[in-house]
Amino acid sequence: MKSVTILLFRADPPKEKRVIGVRESTPEKVIHGGNRKYLEKKLGISLLDFSASLNPFPPAISWSPEEISLTSYPDDSYGQLKEAIGAVFRREPEEIAVGNGSIELIRTFCSCVLKPGDRFALEVPTFGEYQYSARLAGAECTTLPSTAKVRFLCNPNNPTGRLISRQQVLEIQGSLPQGGYLFLDEAFIELADPAQSLVDSRVPGLFLARSLTKSFAVPGIRFGYGFGSPDLVCRMEAVRLPWSINAYAESFALQAFRQYALLEQSRTAITRERTWLLTRFRRLGITTDPSHTNFLLLHLSYPVNTLISNLLSRGILVRDCASFGLPAAIRVAVRTREENEALVEALETCLP
Repeated sequence: MKSVTILLFRADPPKEKRVIGVRESTPEKVIHGGNRKYLEKKLGISLLDFSASLNPFPPAISWSPEEISLTSYPDDSYGQLKEAIGAVFRREPEEIAVGNGSIELIRTFCSCVLKPGDRFALEVPTFGEYQYSARLAGAECTTLPSTAKVRFLCNPNNPTGRLISRQQVLEIQGSLPQGGYLFLDEAFIELADPAQSLVDSRVPGLFLARSLTKSFAVPGIRFGYGFGSPDLVCRMEAVRLPWSINAYAESFALQAFRQYALLEQSRTAITRERTWLLTRFRRLGITTDPSHTNFLLLHLSYPVNTLISNLLSRGILVRDCASFGLPAAIRVAVRTREENEALVEALETCLP
């Protein structure tokens, strides 16, 4: 792999837009990782992507896009797909919402539940789309969960990897004010400990979101799904854009849910590699959060701009956590042993 000199760059944040007849300002768009293709084209080198937290050991799926017919619209009710999901999780189709990635579920949920003047609460640091989508709906953030219409909870949390128990989540649910909602994002729980999930719960005010992107390592498919009361799901499905799940995504998802039980093997392999990485990071003097899933948050004692730039020059892409409010931290995915060794070797060279 050739070595090149790279100057770290940041995209200028979107400026607030003024639109006649619409809310005067739009929140700044959320920054995400997983921009490997863009950077490879810009820099002219191949990159190992540790910025996207995907399952490095996904189940093998017997699926080919060439076999998919594109001559008909998908069934916008996604009845067959919801039946397949329901069979795995013992939920009824009317309790299941689908979307073009879990982000569409977040946006749709917020547009259905929140209105201007409502309040929402969340822990920080966490996934930025919760706040962004809630603000797009006109809601305001509060530090007092007891006054919030919606409370957002990511379990395991992104970017820390912290997992709280099922009982703790139920206690949070039970503390909601009258008429309140808990949006529970379990995008990574399938790669952590599914026993802590609330996927079998039908408690009032709970909407639980999942995604195939992380667990089956298919970010290009864009498929998310979630569970809630039939009334809430009906409203969300009415707001969702028609045919937002394309024929490729629907076909892949049907095959993936048939292989869902194989994720247990993924969890075992991820735990092994995460333990190996933690040992190596401790030898390098790097502090990490106690993660339960397929990524680690690394804390440094200085701004990480130069470190990220030097890693890029060695073909390693990591997640800059400044957008999480952590300018002295990076997040790295757990990958295969060979790839993890490349990360550790690059850090040994690049750390001051």
